[in-house]
Amino acid sequence: MKTKGNKSAIKSKLRGAYLTSVISISLVLLLLGIVGLLMLNAQVLSNYVKENICFSLFLRDNIKEADIRKFQKTLDTYDFIKSTEYISKEKAAEELKKDLGEDFTEFLGYNPLPESIDIYLIADYANPDSLVNIENRLLGFTDYVKEISYQKNLIHEINENIRNISIFLLIFSALLLLISFALINNTIRLMIYSKRFIIRTMQLVGATRRFIRTPFIKSGLIQGIISAIIAIGILTLIIYSADKQLHDIISLLDYKIVGILFLIVLSLGIIISLISTFFAVNKYLRIKNTNLYY
Repeated sequence: MKTKGNKSAIKSKLRGAYLTSVISISLVLLLLGIVGLLMLNAQVLSNYVKENICFSLFLRDNIKEADIRKFQKTLDTYDFIKSTEYISKEKAAEELKKDLGEDFTEFLGYNPLPESIDIYLIADYANPDSLVNIENRLLGFTDYVKEISYQKNLIHEINENIRNISIFLLIFSALLLLISFALINNTIRLMIYSKRFIIRTMQLVGATRRFIRTPFIKSGLIQGIISAIIAIGILTLIIYSADKQLHDIISLLDYKIVGILFLIVLSLGIIISLISTFFAVNKYLRIKNTNLYY
């Protein structure tokens, strides 16, 4: 009875160690997944910001609307332009009234605002060097364009901040990957430590290192897969909730990006678990009997 009780207690401890290991690895993989999600969507968010920068063409007076529409269609054919919007004098006045909170045309007695076309560029062209060439090209339409207005400093700051954030995320991800490997490695080593006497017993009855190592490697593989699936499940809930909140700004439900992210999490879970298990088992295969109790 006492022997059965001891065996039951040992099995219970081993199950507890295994469960603790799976939960620990899942949390580490979840953290890696969240950082990976930020990195994979950084370019999407960067493109969103760049493509919402307005590039306004103020038009000359007394141009017929039909000619303006024709000019707008010509602009739409350019590969660097994502979309255009024609702003009539009346619409410009309405928007300014809303901003000011009063009707400035009554005070002035006329509407001084020019007609304009707002241009939104493809993200790849929203950088200082390209903008200079685009500005010169658009100013070439002297029959239509009187003036061009856009926030040069804002575009420069956006590009600078995006570059800095990308570098920070890259460095942070590398450090997190190293820390994650260390944490997962320590977790698995603790679990293998609880089975060190089983490893020694197998050696004493003549089992080869490969024979001893195989079940632990299989267990590490299963552990990595289970941990990755748990992390992916939580990530799915996070992505779905975040997408509902940010849907008007950016869609996180890009199946290609999400698929790549899940594959990365699954691969990291399997690879780190296998490597850590392999080295942990090897340590206790080489350890002396006197060190088994420390």
